[in-house]
Parts: sequence; C-alpha cells; structure tokens
Amino acid sequence: MATVSVKRRQPLSSQKSPSVAPAPDRFSFRIPVSALTQAGFRDWATSDDFPEHIRAAFIEGEIFIEMSNEELEAHILVKTEISRALSTLVRELKLGKFFGDGLLISNEEASVSNNPDASFFTLESFRSGRVRLVPKKDETERYREVEGTPDWVLEVVSDSSVQKDTARLREAYHRAGISEYWLIDARGDEIHFQILSHRKNGYAATPIRAGWQRSRVFGRAFRLDRQRDALGLWEYTLHVQAD
Repeated sequence: MATVSVKRRQPLSSQKSPSVAPAPDRFSFRIPVSALTQAGFRDWATSDDFPEHIRAAFIEGEIFIEMSNEELEAHILVKTEISRALSTLVRELKLGKFFGDGLLISNEEASVSNNPDASFFTLESFRSGRVRLVPKKDETERYREVEGTPDWVLEVVSDSSVQKDTARLREAYHRAGISEYWLIDARGDEIHFQILSHRKNGYAATPIRAGWQRSRVFGRAFRLDRQRDALGLWEYTLHVQAD
C-alpha cells in the first residue's frame, strides 16, 4: 500500500490545510489543519467527511495515510484467517469482543489513534472502564471508535507499512499498555509470525516450541501455516491448541 506521512512542522495558527493529491485519475482528499492534533484527528477520522477509501493513523503528532488497496495473498487472506479463527474462539469461550479492521482505537496517553488489522477486548476491560465505546456525535447507539487500551491487536505487514508496524506502532502499542501484539509478515518464502507480550521495557517475542506459540490473552497455543489451494492462491490456517 502506498503510504503518505504528514507531520506538524509549524504552529497550527500559521499552517494551511495540507492536502494529499495522487495522480488525477485516482483520487484526492483534504486533511484539515485540526487533524494535526490527536483530538482533531479523532474528530476527522470518525466524521462523515472522512474518505472511506483510505486508512489513517495518528502516532505522536504524525499522520500516516495508506491510499492503495491491500495485497491479496500476503495481507487480506492472512488477516481474514486470523479473524475467522479468533472471532470463533472468542465467541465460543465468551471471552469478550473481537473486531476486524475498520475500528478506530485511540489512546490519549500513548498519543496514538489507529485502525489495527484486528483487535480484541475482554469483558473485564469494558466493565472496568479500561476501554469505552465512543458514540458518534448526536447518535448515542452508533459507534466508530473505542477509547482506551485493548487487550490484543493484530498488524499484518505490507510493503509500505514495515516501519510503521514494526517500530512506530510497536512502540505506541507498548506505551498504551496493550498486553499482546501479533505481528505477521507473510510476504516472503516463509511466514514470520510473532506473538509479542508486553514487558516493562518493551515487547518480548513468545518462545516457539515445536512450531507453537502460546498466547496469554487467549489461553491457547497457536501455529500459522499455509498451502496452495485449487486456484493456486495461498490458503492460511491458524491452528489452535488448548493447554
């Protein structure tokens, strides 16, 4: 995916509204000046004026825009399988709420607002106030955002998101106190699948034992593999093993 990074480089009072304009045969959109603060970004990203064909993230005063379609085999099919397996597991065990991509998650303390490829929240996180649903303005029962700290997030690496997923978001998710971060890179000959657990000084990769990694959040061990299907496309399978 093509990514544009926008930073605040001068006082907002003197800055004109930035715009990002790719080739005229594709699309263009306007980023309002107010979006260069986290509060303004959240207002913009949850408004009806936000372009539906882009994904945007706010990380410590910088806006990341992803403008092109996601790659099929190394991105869409990966997150589809992860979401299929985990959403089923969460529902069967009544662990909480699992969300696919498209949900804005904001944490003010960590200065991050982002749409992960998937996210999970325990029931206790909602009950304790660790997270809360943010209703649309003037629509109390419709939501586009969750505020607080999810228990788990997923990012699948694409060509344009390597730095964002492996460094910037990894640091931001740690600051936000997210217990577990799944980071998957399926672009090469092998799948690089990491279950990263929150530690005091950063995330630590969970040990791999006979191909399995254990998730403390879900209380299960997982293995991700793939094989070619009848169309010649990769078919991913997330295997789940009880303790």
